[in-house]
Amino acid sequence: MAFQLDAEQSLDGSARHQPPRPSGKRRWQAEYRRRLRITDTLVVGGAVALAQLIRFGGLNHDSQLDWAGDARIGYSVISVSLALTWLIFLAVGNAWSPPVIGTGPEEYRLIIAATMRLFGLIAIVSLLLRMDFARGYLGIALPVGLLGLILNRMGWRKYAARRRRSGDYLTSVLVVGRRDSAREIMKCFERDAAVGYSVAGVYIPYPEDEAMETAEADLPILQESSVLDAARAVAADTVAIAATEHLGTQGINDLVWKLSPLGIDLVVTPGVVDVADQRLSIRPVANLPLLHIEKPQYDRAKSFGKAAFDFLFAAVALLAISPVMIAIALTVKFSSSGPVFYKSERIGLNGEPFRMIKFRSMCEDADKELTNLQAENEGAGLLFKMRADPRVTPIGRILRKYSLDELPQFINVLKGEMSVVGPRPPMRAEVERYDGKVRRRLLVKPGVTGLWQVSGRSDLSWEESVRLDLSYVENWSMVQDLMIIKRTIFAVARSDGAY
Repeated sequence: MAFQLDAEQSLDGSARHQPPRPSGKRRWQAEYRRRLRITDTLVVGGAVALAQLIRFGGLNHDSQLDWAGDARIGYSVISVSLALTWLIFLAVGNAWSPPVIGTGPEEYRLIIAATMRLFGLIAIVSLLLRMDFARGYLGIALPVGLLGLILNRMGWRKYAARRRRSGDYLTSVLVVGRRDSAREIMKCFERDAAVGYSVAGVYIPYPEDEAMETAEADLPILQESSVLDAARAVAADTVAIAATEHLGTQGINDLVWKLSPLGIDLVVTPGVVDVADQRLSIRPVANLPLLHIEKPQYDRAKSFGKAAFDFLFAAVALLAISPVMIAIALTVKFSSSGPVFYKSERIGLNGEPFRMIKFRSMCEDADKELTNLQAENEGAGLLFKMRADPRVTPIGRILRKYSLDELPQFINVLKGEMSVVGPRPPMRAEVERYDGKVRRRLLVKPGVTGLWQVSGRSDLSWEESVRLDLSYVENWSMVQDLMIIKRTIFAVARSDGAY
């Protein structure tokens, strides 16, 4: 089957103009954008009103601006002008652009950039017109407004994520490429339902015998004559190209022209997964955009900065939770026979063994009973897990549910054997069965928490656990560590995947 980009064409070769078809994505984006504009306006208006109220004692008390001009300008006029200018900067800065809203870091960056430009404008106007704005007024309005805008976006993103998990606010995607590429894309979308991408169909632009095979249960393969027909058939909002080698040098540009009148977006998947944004950059070379991928960043996870953060965080954490740890220690000691702490060998950085410390949550000599329980193993891959492990004590179940048994691991962090955030600490038996790829987990220190902790813990499959750990090793950043710590607090409070 030839790779066709058929459409009703005009004399210049582009698709004949036709009104965009109704799009579920465009409808929910329009609704979301309208609500966002309203709430952003309320935030900005509220911030400048609060600044005038606090600085001048009321909204009706109209203090005058101190400046070199003859006209008298009250702060009520300044407040209205500031709010309108702020909203204009947000609009011009694409803070409400459909491709950006709900996307995360880029959305926040645009809000901050628009606010910083407003700061700059105020400084320039003050200098040129010799206006002496009340510092207390600006010192309240701008920071409060910026914080309010960011919190507003965070709230709407959580709302959108809930809607997407319930099947609303979705983007329907047509994948153009081979079966393996399409299946990998589907897996990526399914890992996080909050992103809202749903693969509606797969178009295979390859020999007819491959494309015409019976569709697989998990892969909705289409047998249309062209990409456009396939996109129409599934009412796709977006076409994701994973077969760039069949498009030619002008193929993607031609496809953009033909999809645009239909209101369909086009994205190109580079064929890489689990690579963080900070490692990706687009570098145009001779009008050819090249995707540059930085080398894995595991070496940065062994920096002095991370080591200092780990030591200080562990020291403060141990000091803060010491009363809780004392109470847990006494409870463990008097609730069952055996030591308070359980020390188990784990393999750390570069394959070095160490003794990981936990509060004992099982009966004494629990390790000796492991062989008899292997037949009831519910763990994934090389891990042993049981939801109703008979060796766990009543107090131990509570400790495990809320991860309180892991608090002594901060002592391992102080000793330099572990990090606050890192891969899951493996046992020697696991490491002995690692292949070359999985051994990359040992390139950084294991962590008290990590991506595995905030993504389901014991509920994860072995493959998913390995994928998350390797993703952390390859994409380490201090910002990611802080985000994982924040997510850990919520995951522990909900006791997700803990048993």
